[in-house]
Amino acid sequence: MNRTFSRTGAHCSRWLLRLLLASSVLGLGACASTGNTDITATWSAAKLYREANDEMSAGAYDTATKYFEKLESRYPYGVLAQQALMEVAYGYYKQDERAQALAACNRFLKIYPNNPAVDYVLYLKGLINFYKNQTVFSAIADQAQYERDQRGAKESFEAFRELVTRFPHSKYAADARERMRFIVNSLGEYDSHVALFYYHRGAYVAAADRAQETLRDYPDTPATQLALGVLMDSYDKLGLTQLRDDTQRVLRLNYPDSPYLDGKLPQHRTPWWSLW
Repeated sequence: MNRTFSRTGAHCSRWLLRLLLASSVLGLGACASTGNTDITATWSAAKLYREANDEMSAGAYDTATKYFEKLESRYPYGVLAQQALMEVAYGYYKQDERAQALAACNRFLKIYPNNPAVDYVLYLKGLINFYKNQTVFSAIADQAQYERDQRGAKESFEAFRELVTRFPHSKYAADARERMRFIVNSLGEYDSHVALFYYHRGAYVAAADRAQETLRDYPDTPATQLALGVLMDSYDKLGLTQLRDDTQRVLRLNYPDSPYLDGKLPQHRTPWWSLW
């Protein structure tokens, strides 16, 4: 009788212990679940947009972008979804997430080609690739970096060009044209200074080639004068006197007061690259 009672008591104790452990596990799971609850789960499209817009206005670009992404995915149809995708692009742009910002712009242009805000998205796409407050000479000796910088500038130019071609009267067109001129002048200056870089290191063939590229690709930019000077002096170093004299005549005709006529090429880079 006593032994039977003891076994029953032990069995009850083990059962209570298991129940307590199970309750603890469920409680922890509930806490974890509560901690991961999406507070936006029950929000309407209007509330999601309002909250996202408030976060954007406050400069909380990361949170705002996430809210706009939720809005677009949950309510993919309608005006708010289109606006949300534009805001996603802008949010990533403000976070300096260039690849994601460009992806959002391209997706918008593909899905909504007739949206009234296409001009804005093209403008934003141009801005994303536009050099802003950086020195493009920071890695001038790095050919891969140099080519990548050029590619970004050219992509920016193409976005601005599409904008001014398709929407010449857009409120963004005037600024886009100014930036296009700046990009072309900067690319020309960049190429001419690369030619100068090669010249001062004794790579006269490379210097002449780069100077010729500058003259061919950017003929109506301020970089032409330096490119002609580098080309003339490179021909002189290479012993190509006829080509040197021909280049000198062109330089004198276009820039009669140029210091480069006397072989006075600059020794150091000048801060021409102060950007927007």
